[in-house]
Amino acid sequence: MPSAASGYFRRLGRRLTEDIDRLDAEELAETADASGACRASECQRGDEATMLGRLRSVEACPKSAGASVQAEFFDGTDAIILVWIGRRRIPGIDPGRRILVRGRVGDRDGRKVIYNPYYELRGNS
Repeated sequence: MPSAASGYFRRLGRRLTEDIDRLDAEELAETADASGACRASECQRGDEATMLGRLRSVEACPKSAGASVQAEFFDGTDAIILVWIGRRRIPGIDPGRRILVRGRVGDRDGRKVIYNPYYELRGNS
């Protein structure tokens, strides 16, 4: 029967040798599950979803008639594009920021998207 110390060293060895992006994805998914949020991979078009994750990228499209802010949200299971229409910038919506989002999942060019989602800023880690 393995001791608690050998389990610790096994987990430590795994953390030192495994891909950082994969570990980050697993940690995000575990945090989202613990909060009771939906998994992005399980959401389908038309679903009202609340998800917890991190912004991978943020892009402002400041065209005068069609201003918008687009962000790629990742919860450890799948990515969803968030689009705020009519905004040139949103304070706090930055790459690496953890957020909780809520909205109706749609489809744009075969990718999941949420337009004008409700959001709460969380810690940066």
